[in-house]
Amino acid sequence: MMNTLAKQDRWLLIGFTLALLAGPILLKPFGAGYPDLLQKFCIFGIFAVGYNILFGLTGYLSFGHAAFLGIGSYTAVWSFKLLTMNVLPAIVLSVLMTGLFGLVIGFLCLRRSGIYFSILTLAFAQMAYNLAYSVLTPITNGETGLQLVKGDPHVLDRWFGVPIVEGIPSTNFFGISMVGYSGFYFCAVMLIISFYVAMRLTRSPFGLMLKAIKSNQNRLKYTGVNTRSYALIAFVISGCYAGLAGALLAVTDPLAGADRMHWSASGEVVLMTILGGVGTLLGPVIGAGLIKYLENIFSSFNEQILNGVFGFLPDALQHPVVVFVGLFVGEGWELTLGMLFLVLIIFLPGGLMQGIQSLQRRLFPAPAHADAKSGAH
Repeated sequence: MMNTLAKQDRWLLIGFTLALLAGPILLKPFGAGYPDLLQKFCIFGIFAVGYNILFGLTGYLSFGHAAFLGIGSYTAVWSFKLLTMNVLPAIVLSVLMTGLFGLVIGFLCLRRSGIYFSILTLAFAQMAYNLAYSVLTPITNGETGLQLVKGDPHVLDRWFGVPIVEGIPSTNFFGISMVGYSGFYFCAVMLIISFYVAMRLTRSPFGLMLKAIKSNQNRLKYTGVNTRSYALIAFVISGCYAGLAGALLAVTDPLAGADRMHWSASGEVVLMTILGGVGTLLGPVIGAGLIKYLENIFSSFNEQILNGVFGFLPDALQHPVVVFVGLFVGEGWELTLGMLFLVLIIFLPGGLMQGIQSLQRRLFPAPAHADAKSGAH
């Protein structure tokens, strides 16, 4: 059984890697093959995979994970300003910083469970947002956001003789620019590594313990297991994933703003995980890709584009059709997302992965002798 599971995971990882690296080709027909959107797919895929470690495995619903996203972004931009434009130190420092904050916040929030835990995480996230927006302006630059400027020290770059360019330099990975498709493939590699770590963690004894916490935490406590320590480790790991995603946002666009810590960003990652499939490996990545696709593609439709699309209709019919469809695209794209979310929760409560698995069973039914064996066990 374990050998079969390991083989399935190996093929899943190979298929995931090939599909991700071929993203520019596979998604081009859907208008999503350009680097900026592909980078968002990868970055928010990492965010959702990390969030699923906490929510999907332990059942703890956090409404404050955007705080770690913002902390990772701020840490990365400060690394670019003070140290070097090489992205490696920025990523390492961001993960360490969010891990430290995750340890403190998780220690306090995990003293409660259920809705009280969720409210505590939301409160911490809103405090972080307000601190970044108004109180800690010398560090965060307030509502303007933290960004690179001429005259930043770049201490390590100067020490190691890296040529200083005129104007504002761009981020790089040992000389490889993080602009365009090279930036996408760097983010893709980070997502592949993150996905692999999440897979190994899920299959490990630690992952099984997290699932047991979700299943029946009280029973574990009665047997003498300190469930809070396991949940705290999961919280820290999940925060580190969010910090990595925040750092990559700064890598692809060296800017950090308080808006990344807003409660709506925390709600977005919850939607990504639920839409894709809570507790699954691929589900959060699919959910993140779907939401970012709707946000970037559907929101780009305006009245002029819609008039072009429905130009074949008679004038008397074209205008009402454009007005009606305009409710679901452009600025109203979130209405489409809400309807999609409503349909999935009603018909596929397990998310898109439930639908994919159901379709797989219909197209490739298990052999009768396999069913007999599984029934015998």
